Amino acid sequence: MILIADSGSTKTDWSLVQGATVTATAATQGINPFYQSDDDIARIVGGELLPQIGDANAKQVEKVCFYGAGVRPEMRERVKAVLSAALHVDEVEVEGDLLGAARALLGTKEGIACILGTGSNSGLYDGKEIVANTPPLGFILGDEGSGAVMGKLFVGALCKGLLPDGLKEEYMATTRQDVAAIIDAVYRKPLPNRYLAQTTRFIHQHLGIPEVEHLVVDNFRAFFRRNLVQYRRPDLPVCAIGSIAWHFRSQFAQAARAEGFVVGTVVQSPMEGLVRFHGREAT
Repeated sequence: MILIADSGSTKTDWSLVQGATVTATAATQGINPFYQSDDDIARIVGGELLPQIGDANAKQVEKVCFYGAGVRPEMRERVKAVLSAALHVDEVEVEGDLLGAARALLGTKEGIACILGTGSNSGLYDGKEIVANTPPLGFILGDEGSGAVMGKLFVGALCKGLLPDGLKEEYMATTRQDVAAIIDAVYRKPLPNRYLAQTTRFIHQHLGIPEVEHLVVDNFRAFFRRNLVQYRRPDLPVCAIGSIAWHFRSQFAQAARAEGFVVGTVVQSPMEGLVRFHGREAT
């Protein structure tokens, strides 16, 4: 059996696969080797994962495929060693979340794979590896298309009076904030990217307002212009994964058409595609 992990900084989803069948699933806290020690990772596996999948299932694991945010090339061997020891498995594959997205979205076909959530990322995929990547640079210097940048653009336009009358008052009443509270959250409190991304729920509820939808589409158009154009492959399908890609898929497709691209698969989570990709190995 193969154990597949899709890990973000806050949550890791696990699926145990036999052939094309998922025999067990689990959810643990996120595993990010950039922030966590080897002992931290081992504790998550032993204290959270194993009790959920059970000892009998754990003993049948022959391979682990781990995809994670924060996994850099120099960290792979370290994460492999920790997972191998914690799960008593010799074969462990550790990759970044972008390759995981590409495999989930495109399988072994060529294309452009994107992650659009709180942050954004993209890569040119040749059916085996990510062969080109425009650095996302975070929500201050980049991250176009992300929830954080969408929120930044929306809140900025709202506070500057660039959106229809009444919308600012509705937003402030709904969130129980004022301009001073927003500035404090963005400039003084931790994790301003997550704070800004939270505004996307309100934005989604107000897509019927032309100015709001235009702001969303413009955010995605900037993502195409500043990230995907660099790959020089407008002939390839652009596939995307993540909450922002999924909930704003209509506006994403509209932006793609305006920039000369064609959207392929758009999904919220990579796990189903990863199960399909690795299921062939478990037969």
